[in-house]
Amino acid sequence: MSAVSTAVGRNEPLAPEALKAPLFVSLAEKMLAGGRWVVLDLGPAQAATIGFLNQFRCRLEIADLPVSIESLNAEADKAQCRQLAESVLPACSSEPVDMVLCWDLLNYLQRPALTAVMAEIAGRAQPGTLVHALIVYSGKQMPERPGPYYPVWEADDDALTSTRLANIRMTSRECEAPRYTPDDLAHCMSDYRIERAKLLSNGMQEFLFHL
Repeated sequence: MSAVSTAVGRNEPLAPEALKAPLFVSLAEKMLAGGRWVVLDLGPAQAATIGFLNQFRCRLEIADLPVSIESLNAEADKAQCRQLAESVLPACSSEPVDMVLCWDLLNYLQRPALTAVMAEIAGRAQPGTLVHALIVYSGKQMPERPGPYYPVWEADDDALTSTRLANIRMTSRECEAPRYTPDDLAHCMSDYRIERAKLLSNGMQEFLFHL
């Protein structure tokens, strides 16, 4: 994946954009149906995400993976990359992970780093764990740096039908998108299976994987 900027412009946050993400909504509906969930968020802590998940019985773990993407991509040794992935994720707890929110961060991991991170997550999850991800599909470019995603919803909408995902784009500069195919993802995420996939209005492919 090229990290070379291909557009010159403002290098500052832009106005948030919201989009329908039906597979994310399906996760929320599963949590609403009952049970207790351990949710691993690979993005930075977002007040809106914390507020959204407070509707459900869950424990949230924050990885803040963006701060470690550069070092993960720079590690050429597979074993060292796996160790680094272990160190950047939250410490293992007695409760296995039930759900993983990747947002668009998998697009920013090169294949060895993607493999290491997802293998490390599989080691602290349980069979049936659900993984949500947004993959650049139709576009050849993507923002040079990942910006945080967070849910936007109506507090009185019990069915969660109004829920959208908003993204703060941190820069107008762009880089080449890896455009990972389902085969690419299957190779890098051999522990996981695609449960559902849906093309979104912004040209991204929304994926729901299970362990």
